[in-house]
Order: sequence, then structure tokens, then C-alpha cells
Amino acid sequence: MARAMIATAVYLITVLAPLTLGAKPHAHNSTYYNPILPGFHPDPSCIFVPEWDDTFFCASSSFNAFPGIPLHASKDLQDWKLIGHVLNRREQLPRLAETNRSTSGIWAPTLRFNEGTFWLVTTLVDDDRAVGDASRWDNVIFKSNDPYDPSAWSKAVHFDFEGYDTSPVWDSGKTYIVGAHAWQVFPGILLAEANLETGEVGEWRVIWNGTGGTAPEGPHIYLKDGWYYLLAAEGGTGLEHMVTMARSKSIHGPYEANPANPVLTNANTTNYFQTVGHADMFQDSTGNWWGVALSTRSGPGYLYYPMGRETIMVPVTWPDGEFPVWSPLNGEMSGWAFPQKSIDLEGPGPLITEGDTIDFYPGSTFPAHFTHWRFPILESYTISPPDYPNTLRLNPSKLNLTALNGNYAGPSGQTFVGRRQQDTLFTFSVNLDFSPTSIEEEAGVSVFLTQNHHLDLGFVLLPAESSTASFPGTNQSTSTSELIPQLRFRGISYIPVPDDIVVPIPDAWSGKPLRLEIKAHNMTHYSMSAGPANALSEMRTILDVSNAPVSWGFSGAILGIYCTSNGYEGDTPAYFSKWRYIPQGQFRN
Repeated sequence: MARAMIATAVYLITVLAPLTLGAKPHAHNSTYYNPILPGFHPDPSCIFVPEWDDTFFCASSSFNAFPGIPLHASKDLQDWKLIGHVLNRREQLPRLAETNRSTSGIWAPTLRFNEGTFWLVTTLVDDDRAVGDASRWDNVIFKSNDPYDPSAWSKAVHFDFEGYDTSPVWDSGKTYIVGAHAWQVFPGILLAEANLETGEVGEWRVIWNGTGGTAPEGPHIYLKDGWYYLLAAEGGTGLEHMVTMARSKSIHGPYEANPANPVLTNANTTNYFQTVGHADMFQDSTGNWWGVALSTRSGPGYLYYPMGRETIMVPVTWPDGEFPVWSPLNGEMSGWAFPQKSIDLEGPGPLITEGDTIDFYPGSTFPAHFTHWRFPILESYTISPPDYPNTLRLNPSKLNLTALNGNYAGPSGQTFVGRRQQDTLFTFSVNLDFSPTSIEEEAGVSVFLTQNHHLDLGFVLLPAESSTASFPGTNQSTSTSELIPQLRFRGISYIPVPDDIVVPIPDAWSGKPLRLEIKAHNMTHYSMSAGPANALSEMRTILDVSNAPVSWGFSGAILGIYCTSNGYEGDTPAYFSKWRYIPQGQFRN
């Protein structure tokens, strides 16, 4: 924890303890709802910075998504706004373009503030490399003097550590980094003295081995009441995930485990919120403590959770000289009194609860919450070109969303842009104006989790004989090899997906813009529909498909649009317009 934050914490605990920690827990409480950052926002790290207008800041991991490491800010712990991304320029970390495997990329970040500087320490992981290969872990440091200014975030400074989940801590004039060693080699939490400016590190020493759970990781250290408290995650990031703690009188250990471990978990329960772990703690302006962690809304069945690992928050009671007590996690929470409600925040992004009404006006730029998979080829995206105003033109990539092998896309990239699914129930829709002229030219919409887990509905030029059925409500069919416009559903996943569906587009719609729609109408299924953009009453559902194929891994579903020649030589662009994302409900139990 930053020295400035430690000093603040010591002051607040000394002066304000009679008003808060000694009082009845959660007196004058507030009701709030989890997750506080819904959708693909795992591995949260949050801080409170009085020097920046009493603002809370949270960072989360992003894996292969770009821009990477989203930053959200709040004044009141209720309204969270996307203020930017730490990783927002290719030159900061060019190797993100080279990651191979959908579980590679930016793993857990730690965000801290110390003596006027924001620090973000994280790991770029090449998860395809052997577990004993130390080069799979590229630990990096970013810094900024203004979290709202994308250009203020530095290029990555690299440091050596055979592990991940690295976190800085300041103590007695020295700077340390604590991290999780590669657990398949040997499990343990390690500490070393470090220079964050240069990346120089001292000798790494084991300070704790956890309580015996799989993969002790996600460590943070906090100084309070003369004790060094070590927070960690154990059990892996699945159903056995848990938060554990230990403490020592020396930052170097030995650390004694909390007899009440785990301090937070929903393992072996029927709670809707599962996989709870990878936590962080911070204080508010009145000295009250809060904890954040990741969780999936899956229930113990762990089958349907397309939004992946999300950020939750619980109140924490921390009596003097004792271990903190974490409140159990639920969808509806009773917590400490919140700061005064305020949405007076800088930054370009939307509040986390907002939907999208985006019309790609001339002179506009991509919304801050739009995301790609690795670095985009910028020339493939044009907002409001002169011949098609108020549209987004996508030039096709030769590779489709699965790309080379479901794990890598190479330097040519993939033409795809989307936004996170952040609601259990929603409708995402967009107009498509597309006139393909050669075989397999395709443009459409996708529920994209990773290159090897996505569900697509595309407008594609195919031989008539490729049809698998007539368009819903028609008897149109043909067996010729003539190329005709068709709608195609196809998906890929480690979990079974429906067979491809190919249906000819009705003649009456020929040459007209289409409306494509993805709708989550319950917690387990999407409907994928199409119709003429100027006659929405003619929309027809092509299929209902389970979200289980995109409930997997470390990330969460992204709803987006794509354009591809599917490995052929086609170069016809697609024009998208009237982008809409309508939140329609959250399930919390």
C-alpha cells in the first residue's frame, strides 16, 4: 500500500476509530447491489485517493482485450464511471500483439497511489508456454500523474519474477513487490525489494505458503496497528476460490494464518455468486473499510455465466489489533453509510449502468468502452465516411473471429469491435448495409468471449446449395451453386454448440439494410434475429442458443460486430449504424 495511503490509514484509525470501528457494525447503513462492476471486470484492485477529490479508483484485468486494464472511478461507491484505460497505446506494451492463447494477456493488476503518483503493476502472461518456462511471465509497471489522461500512463517498465499477481508496497522508506510464484513450479507468496522506476528487484524470498489451498496468489500487504496483514487468494479461480489472510510483525514474515480463514468464500454453498476470490481492501473518507473481489453469477451449477468474472464489494469491519471481518457476499448488501451521492467525474466513458445509443456522427470517435481483441488495425475502422455518413465502416480482415487456430491472429489482426455484456437481460442491435460480391464475404454480430468461444450471426455470400433450411416463415429454397446472400449462424467452443444454420435472405429484403439483433431473454439463452432495417415488425428469430458455450475461462462476453473475407480475397466493406445496447435487467439471486 502506498506510503501516503498508509499514513492516511494510521491517522484515520487513530482519530476516527471511536466514531466507526467501535460503533455497531454498519450503523446508518446503506443498501447496494452486487456486482458493482458487472460484466468482464475480474481481479479488481481499488484505492481511495483523498488528494484526487476524495475519489475511489478501481482497475481490473483485461487479458487480450484492447484498450487494456480499464479504470473506473466513483465519488460515492454507487456510481462507477469508466475514466480510461492504463494500456491505451500500442507502444506501451507492443508484445500484447504476440500473445497466443485466449487465457494469455494482461492478468491481475494492482493499482496504488504513492506520493503523488499512480502505480499499476501487472503481468503479461504467455499462457501457451510451458509451466516451468520463466519467460511466460512478463511483469510490468506503469505509472501516471493523472489517471484521467490516457497519454500520462507510461510505457511498461519490465522486471524479473517467475510468477504473477504482483503488487507494490511501501514501508519505512523502502519499496517492495509481493507476488505469487508460478504455483505449478512451487506455490508460495514471495517478496523482494524493488525500484519501480527502473524495474530492478532484489532477492525474492518466500514469506507465506498459504493455508494449503491450490495456487496461493493475488497477494496484497497492508500495515495497520503495527501488523503487516497479507491478503491472498487460494483454491484456483473456480468453485473452490477463497480469500485468506495472515499477519506478521515484520514485512518479511513469518506470517501467521488467520484462524478464521477463509475470510470470504462462497465455496460449497448454493449462493448465486460463486468463485469468490482475488480481493483487495481500501478505506473511505470516514475510516470504514471495504473489500472488493471477483465473482461469477453462476450458482453452484457453474454452467451459465457469460459475463464471466465480475467485481463485487462487501463491507469489512477491522477492529484494532485484530484480523478484519468480511461480510458475506450476496446480491443485495447492507454496508457502511455511503459518501454523498455524486456523478461529478471526469473521463470519457459511460457510467457502468448505461446502455448505448451510438450513431457514429461525423467527427466522433470510438466510445471509450468499445473494445477490440488485441491491437486493432486502425485503417479497418472509419467513422462516418463521406459516402456513408452516420455509419461505422469496417474493412474486412482475411481472418475471421476464430482466426488462425482459435488462439492467435497474427499481425493482420481481426476486424472486430464490441462492448462488454453487463446485464443479465439486454437487447443489442445494429443496422448493417453490406453488398458482398465474392464467396464467403461476411459481416455480422457476435457474442465473443475468445477466439475459440464465440457465437456469430452473419450476412454472407454463399452458394444457394449451402442452405440448411428456409428462412423462418418462408418456403424459399434452391439447390444451385449460384452465390446468394444468406444468413449464417455458427459458433465455436469447448462446450457443444448447435450445428451451423444457413438460410437464404428473402428476396424482398435484397439490397436493403438489415437489422441484426442479439437478445438475452433469460439467464441461459440468447436469441439471434434479423429483419429489414425499415420494417422491424418483420424481424425473425434465426435461433435460440445457450450461453454455456461462452461461459468459460477468464474473461466475459463482448457483444460486437465484425467483417471478414474468411480467408478468401474479398474486400467489400460493411457499414454499420444505429448501434443500440439496452439494459433490461440484472439477476442477483
